[in-house]
Amino acid sequence: MVDKDDAQDLIDRARRWLAEDPDPDTRAELAALLDAEDLDALRDRFAGLLRFGTAGLRGELGAGPSRMNRAVVIRAAAGLAGFLREHGKGDGLVVVGYDGRHKSADFARDTAAVLTGAGLRAAVLPGPLPTPVLAFAIGHLGAVAGVEVTASHNPPRDNGYKVYLGFGYPEPGEGAGAQIVAPADAEIAAGIEAIDALAEVPRAEEGWTVLGDEVREAYVARAVSVLAPGSPRTARIVHTALHGVGTGTVTAAFARAGFPAPVPVAEQAAPDPDFPTVAFPNPEEPGAMDLAFATARAHEGVDLIVANDPDADRCAVAVPDASAAAGWRMLTGDEVGALLATHLLRRGERGVFAESIVSGTLLGTLARAAGVPHAETLTGFKWISRVPGLRYGYEEALGYCVDPEGVRDKDGITAALLVTEYASVLKEEGRTLSDALDDLAREHGVHATAQLSARVADLSLIPAAMERLRTNPPVRLAGLPVTSADDLSLPKDGLPPTDGLRYTLGDGSGEGVRGRVVVRPSGTEPKLKCYLEIVLPAGLPVPEARGRAADLLAELKRDVGAAAGV
Repeated sequence: MVDKDDAQDLIDRARRWLAEDPDPDTRAELAALLDAEDLDALRDRFAGLLRFGTAGLRGELGAGPSRMNRAVVIRAAAGLAGFLREHGKGDGLVVVGYDGRHKSADFARDTAAVLTGAGLRAAVLPGPLPTPVLAFAIGHLGAVAGVEVTASHNPPRDNGYKVYLGFGYPEPGEGAGAQIVAPADAEIAAGIEAIDALAEVPRAEEGWTVLGDEVREAYVARAVSVLAPGSPRTARIVHTALHGVGTGTVTAAFARAGFPAPVPVAEQAAPDPDFPTVAFPNPEEPGAMDLAFATARAHEGVDLIVANDPDADRCAVAVPDASAAAGWRMLTGDEVGALLATHLLRRGERGVFAESIVSGTLLGTLARAAGVPHAETLTGFKWISRVPGLRYGYEEALGYCVDPEGVRDKDGITAALLVTEYASVLKEEGRTLSDALDDLAREHGVHATAQLSARVADLSLIPAAMERLRTNPPVRLAGLPVTSADDLSLPKDGLPPTDGLRYTLGDGSGEGVRGRVVVRPSGTEPKLKCYLEIVLPAGLPVPEARGRAADLLAELKRDVGAAAGV
């Protein structure tokens, strides 16, 4: 039975929120719930303030403090403004970008109004544009911070708020232009929580700048500079923006570079916040690439398919494969990561080649063979981008940083340019990206990776699974002995603590087979993620080795799922 006092307190809080909500849509939603006395729905929306962390904000759109809405965004912008003032940047420039999702333009405008009201200078990008354009604009314009309103590849009902700093923090010079990390997130969150009423937050009616297209043009010019002068530009791609904001910028970049014009997936080329042709707007999800495959089959002479996620900071690649039902095969993020690294190393690029701990181990092997430094970081480009001397960084979730001096973040457009350049180089040699992967397997062994991703409705299942693994760690997985088990919540290898587990698998049969498993909760979705890798030694026939690795990965997925109880 519901306690009457608790119910009345909930209703009173909802009424107070309703009284100051600036958005007629969420006011109507909340008023209807109050009229219906829907206590369960109200409890869900008033369970607490949407948490501001190192990914900024991300959540479902709707009324109340635990949803993404204008009232929450205004508080977030005020928290950011207070943080910047405390760090001596109170008169600095902040660039604001946004994608094509529901309410993104409203959230960007509210952010500009709050920043201007706080005495900062705000500049808003001229329309829905890729996240990499915002990340580039911070350094290009000398901004002290940047905000991108986006939920990346989340479901249609979500939106988010990503914050970048244009100055080094917590260490001077470290990560300037990168996403925030601790303790900046906690400091901004404290400022948000200190706001009592929305009326306390000054909001300007005008005074911010709406930028023209010159910033995107400067970004495109910089993006094309990742290509080698005089390199072949003959590969032809099919491109899908997955209903996101990438089409215009990708088309402009490929035209400036001199590649054949990308063939668009017409049904997915224009921004559409409802993402009508896909279950999830993520190229990794089943079915998301079906229209791209169909478009490629309908056009002669297509060499590869490139897909961006809705804010175009990720890049997926598919290659022709006669053995696949669709005639095309999606490459894994680790395969694309290795191909881009190989191409850069072949060009003689030097500097640190970095990846996150959930990515495959082949990059380290390639870096050692080339005599260049290699680094591993925690998950996310907020960490990869902070590696000193970074030349190239990638993460298995389709994120690649190929121009850290221009965009200190993952960038799906420069990655698309670079992989298409490599495909063109290989095409001139009468070869393909698949041939290049075979070369890597012959020289360094087959490195096969996969992911077990368990989406849950009950969030308590995720910590329960982590506790189960900590209490009863597996001793064998896929028939391979677990030779080490690292709890990443404890300091390890110089990495900051994080909620994760890592298992190293040794060779139990004398075949030279090894493996690795990393388990962690997702930072942006209600998922438990398990990253799996099997490595077979060099010298084996590649087709047979790949078949053996696929069988072991299937066993590994089954065993890890059973051990975690998911």
